[in-house]
Amino acid sequence: MSSRRSRSRQSSGSRITDDQIIDLVSKLQQLIPELRGRRSDRVSASKVLQETCNYIRNLHREVDGLSDRLSQLLASADTDSDQAAIIRSLLME
Repeated sequence: MSSRRSRSRQSSGSRITDDQIIDLVSKLQQLIPELRGRRSDRVSASKVLQETCNYIRNLHREVDGLSDRLSQLLASADTDSDQAAIIRSLLME
């Protein structure tokens, strides 16, 4: 038996149904602020996936920006200052 056939048989048991895809896309839509209030029948699955990707990219940029700001704060703060103590306590949470 070829490896292609064996892979095909293995994956056929774990296939996702159309209803499951619709449910997952609907759940994604509720998580994305730009799509949250829209009716699900008016937003295509491809639009939901595009907006999800955009949202994740924006979150990555925001995290990068916050990391840069934190690095600057840590570099400029006196390690024994109140500001450094606050930063350390926030990082420990």
